[in-house]
Order: sequence, then C-alpha cells, then structure tokens
Amino acid sequence: MDYSPLIVSLRTASLATVIAFITGIYAAYIVINIKKCKGLIDAILTLPLVLPPTVLGFILLFVFGKNSFVGQILMHLGYSLVFTWEATVLAAVVVAFPLVYRTTRGAFEQMDKNIIYAARTLGISEWKIFWRIIVPNTRHGIIAGIILAFARALGEFGATIMVAGNIPGMTQTMSTAIYSAVQAGDDAAAVFWVLVIMSFSFVVIMLMNFWLQRNDNNKMGLSLGNGG
Repeated sequence: MDYSPLIVSLRTASLATVIAFITGIYAAYIVINIKKCKGLIDAILTLPLVLPPTVLGFILLFVFGKNSFVGQILMHLGYSLVFTWEATVLAAVVVAFPLVYRTTRGAFEQMDKNIIYAARTLGISEWKIFWRIIVPNTRHGIIAGIILAFARALGEFGATIMVAGNIPGMTQTMSTAIYSAVQAGDDAAAVFWVLVIMSFSFVVIMLMNFWLQRNDNNKMGLSLGNGG
C-alpha cells in the first residue's frame, strides 16, 4: 500500500491552513473596519465557499495557467505552478480561506468594542490591539475556523485535480487517490482511503464540538461567578 496520498494530504492541508489563517484573520479585520464597498468585498471573499470546486479549479487555471498573464511571468522566471505540489496547496488555500474568514469575522463582530476603544484611548498601537486584545478575545471563533479549514483542505478534490493533477507521490491526495482507485477498479484501495478521510473528518468534528462546548462552559462559569 502506497501511503504517499496521506502524507501529501497532511502536508498540503497543514500549510494551506496556516496560510488561510494568516490571510483570513487579516481579511476579516480589514473588512469589518472599512466603510465603502464592504458588501462587495465580503461577497468576493466568500464566493469560493459557494462555488463548485471545478469552477474554482478552472479560475485557477485561467489565472495561473501557462497561457495566462501570470503564467507567462512565471515561465519567464523558469517556474510553472500548474501540476506541482504548490498548486495543490493553492487549491486548498482557496477553498479553506472563506471558512477562516467568515468564522473569524463573526467572532470579531461579536467582540465588545468598548475594549478596543479603551485601548486606543490609552495610546496602544493598532498592531498591539489586534494581536494582544482582539485575537485573544476571539480565539474560540478563530480556532473553530482553523479546524474547519483544515478539514476542508484535507478533503479538497475538484480544484486540486484540475490545477494540480493527480501525480502519485507529488500531487495525489487522498481524495484524488480514491478517484484513481475507483477508475482502476481497485475497490479495496478506494475503501481504505474513504475510511481514512472519514476518520480524520470525524476527529476534526469532535475536536470542534469539544472546543465549542468548552467555550460555552467557560462562559457559563464566568456568568455564574459574576452573579455570585
């Protein structure tokens, strides 16, 4: 049994989640603070969440393919993104980003703004306010978004197979390995990878539920403590 799809999937999902986390929380912070075109920008950033993965794959090919403007620039630099492991990461980032962005934005909007106003009154810089006040106070929502993003990146198929292909040992993830196994009539391999993905997804969901329940219990404890 070749276990490279598991390794490729875990590497891809891990790096994609880190990138989605960094870009997602900053995008959420920027969007909640802008005044103009907020709805338009929000719609653009959320669009990958509702588009079919094959459409996302086509868009990525259109933007980064060898005949595109960006692709031509990369070719002049001696690099081609399509059908590489980096393309696998790119596809995973695109589908995982909206989950971090939407979850984090919701957490930011529910935070007590008086804390931020007080920090600004004290002359604390926006950078410190973001990392030392906003992020710690919204960590439960952010972590929930990270968990969902990892699960989504781990199971990505449509955009991945279009922009990165299905190259064993390089771009073949567990999802594309299932596709290959079915195409080859190897039911045993297909069932194996299905069970692996289901197991990972189940663990991820349980972790998210545990985290959310722990958050609710902490809030209830604080409420009872304040009431007493």
